[in-house]
Amino acid sequence: MYRKFVLDNGLRVVTERIPTVKSVTVGVWVNVGSRDEGAGEEGLSHFIEHMFFKGTRNRSATQISREIDGLGGEMNAFTSRETTTFYAKVLDQQLQPAVGLLADLFHHSKFDAKEVEKEKQVVLEEIRMVEDDPEDLVQDLHTEQTLARHPLGRPILGNAVTIKGLRRGQLLRYIRDHYDPFQTVVAVAGNFRVKELMPLLESTFGSFERGSRPKLDRWPPKVAGGLTVRRKPLEQVHLCLGLKGVPAGRKDRYAAHALNVLLGGSVSSRLFQEVREKRGLTYSIYSYLSTFSDVGTLTVYAATRAREAPRVVELICREIRKLRTEGVDRKELERAKNQMKGGLMLGLESSHSRMSKLAKDELYQGRHSSLAEIIAEIDQVSADHLLSLSRELFDLNCLSVTALGPVSARSISSALH
Repeated sequence: MYRKFVLDNGLRVVTERIPTVKSVTVGVWVNVGSRDEGAGEEGLSHFIEHMFFKGTRNRSATQISREIDGLGGEMNAFTSRETTTFYAKVLDQQLQPAVGLLADLFHHSKFDAKEVEKEKQVVLEEIRMVEDDPEDLVQDLHTEQTLARHPLGRPILGNAVTIKGLRRGQLLRYIRDHYDPFQTVVAVAGNFRVKELMPLLESTFGSFERGSRPKLDRWPPKVAGGLTVRRKPLEQVHLCLGLKGVPAGRKDRYAAHALNVLLGGSVSSRLFQEVREKRGLTYSIYSYLSTFSDVGTLTVYAATRAREAPRVVELICREIRKLRTEGVDRKELERAKNQMKGGLMLGLESSHSRMSKLAKDELYQGRHSSLAEIIAEIDQVSADHLLSLSRELFDLNCLSVTALGPVSARSISSALH
């Protein structure tokens, strides 16, 4: 059963009790991410997430690690372009100590100057790791290109120059300016009792102080086309091709998801069958949607030999064009719908995924969407709707192409005409 509460300080609590499981997941979601960083702050949201685990007024970093392991579950954090999340998944009887530990990290982390200097090296290694992973790197490059250097397109990890130069005071100011109960959602899913949970959250998060200034200054980016090639001595060329998608709260987002499934979101998709199964040109090819509060994109990723890169680009463009002009048949659409419904229901079998859905519903829509509502929305997607939406989104004149590896801009460009 879904329930929502608002604490006196404005912090929202969204819960879903699932008595048939033995776990409970608690997530603290702050509505701030890499898109909210100003000049000279690139990477601060992610760096701050790291620092919350480096010692509090009550616990050392070692004690935190031992307590996390002692809970017998999982405690971690992650940063996205729009949110920063701290969560714990534990057995239901460990709910109280898990919330206590999360609250201590969230409210009382010290941000010790020596720990800040050490963590810089950790994050710099993380940045180097992305540089060594061409699949990750080309997608970062592609996002930056497609969103035309808008803050939403910057790498979440930031850049080496900013990380090397950041100081403790800068981190604390960023928290003061952006961490606010009105911008925070606590989501809880699993086996718990509301009458025990709410006093616990009141005592641990009820004193979270309100800020004194507006926290979000967001504006939508324009989705840009064009070609970017970065040469690098690799065995393959890594490609990303991007088009417009839909924002997170748009009503026809389920139709957009269906288009993605049909294009490259499954092993029966047109791209997988045509490029990999039929022609053997790639091992990895897929498409995915990126949805944000005010914009969305659809991206196709593929990796292939340099001499085959132009051909792969041609085939991807051909399948996009066919979806835009010919639409889909009834059997193909039903298969895509069934896959979406199956993926949704299987994905929500864990308390962690339920917790994430609760928080995202609240942050992006301000309301909870039940499983029955979502299934009904998927069932209503029609072939005519998909054809109309594909004509809106799949404009190859606005195509954004990024290539990484031993390839020339001329060879890729020739495949686009």
